[in-house]
Amino acid sequence: MTQTIPNQKNSLTCDPARGIVLVVDDNPANLQVLSSFLDQSRFEVWATRSGEKAIQKLDGDHLPDLILLDIMMPGIDGFETCKHLKSDPRIQDIPIIFMTALSDTANKVKGLQMGAVDYITKPFQYEEVLVRIEHQLKLRNLTKSLIAKNAELQQAQTQLIQAEKVATLGHLAAGIAHEVNNPINFIAGNLNFVEQYVEEVVDLLKLYQKYLPDPPVEIQNAIKTKDISFLLDDLFKIIQSMQVGTDRVTEIVSSLNKFSRHRETGKKLANLHEGLESTLLILGHRFKVNGHYRAIKIIKQYGELPPVDCYPGEINQVFMNLICNALDAIEDIQKNQDFQESSKYTGVIRIQTESIEERVILRISDNGSGISEADRTKIFDAFYTTKAIGKGTGLGLSITHQIVVNNHRGKLTCHSTQGEGTEFMIELPIR
Repeated sequence: MTQTIPNQKNSLTCDPARGIVLVVDDNPANLQVLSSFLDQSRFEVWATRSGEKAIQKLDGDHLPDLILLDIMMPGIDGFETCKHLKSDPRIQDIPIIFMTALSDTANKVKGLQMGAVDYITKPFQYEEVLVRIEHQLKLRNLTKSLIAKNAELQQAQTQLIQAEKVATLGHLAAGIAHEVNNPINFIAGNLNFVEQYVEEVVDLLKLYQKYLPDPPVEIQNAIKTKDISFLLDDLFKIIQSMQVGTDRVTEIVSSLNKFSRHRETGKKLANLHEGLESTLLILGHRFKVNGHYRAIKIIKQYGELPPVDCYPGEINQVFMNLICNALDAIEDIQKNQDFQESSKYTGVIRIQTESIEERVILRISDNGSGISEADRTKIFDAFYTTKAIGKGTGLGLSITHQIVVNNHRGKLTCHSTQGEGTEFMIELPIR
């Protein structure tokens, strides 16, 4: 049945460029009249005469804002067309309004269950059509706005948590370094005097042995019992061992200071290899044999890197997050294997660096448990984690992505095969 377009002077109108409406109806008269009405109401109208053509129309990147879909059509009817459209993640949020002459409740319920948002009953009342379209577009725009605001709030929350974590970790590292620095300097300084005094005492003993070769029997028995030669020789070895230990602690304190960079503000030219080494030194205990876990091998393949203009503390936080994740992935395999199987498996973390034109590339890879394809699409989302409850917060990779991409205009990509391992690639501009 052909219908005429009402006088638009007294009907509702829309703002220019209000949106795109796809009209799907096998009746050319209905299609033409409805398309003309929507066009006069300042909508951009796409028109097709079958479900198949509608699906083809939606294959491109440019999509409509709303779909008016007839139910009774030859070939793929409206229900099947709606089912197909709602199964496509690209277009499943586009509101669909069914157009039908069927007024029974069963068909309406069926359509709503398939994802339609409303019904328009033929013959059309054009003012009603317009109001229903405007209402659904308004709802969709509000939904988009809420999603965008939620994303902004989530990003702001992630940034605050990131800043707090970086600052807390930096202050913690700096505080430990400061507290340890004074006593270790005291010990290291006094060890030099201890070594000097012991040498003087030994020289004095040698003089006694030279000029008093025949001491009393009591002293001779004490010399035999105490084995003076062994004690003097071992004493020097103990002092040397203590010196090595204090040097090691001094190195760790220096690494903590470098890692925290707590005194630095703003971007600095930084040596990324120095940051990597500081991070590895702090995490050194996790590479060693520990309870049920075997030692983990670290392979460093460093290229020539120029100083990079960055926030050193934040970049060190990136290194810490990615290396900790690699250690966790390897420990997952070791934890889930029995002793015989785990003895054949050696965890390996590989760090590669190179400079290409005006960018530096860093790769941190492991042969751990890997990440599934489904999880890889979400790993940079805030609060998303694949770790057990209580072990992961879901913020590490989100913060890492924020630091690399937003704060440094770089790139962070992940390549992984479940059960074989994972590689994270960081790409940073040198300037």
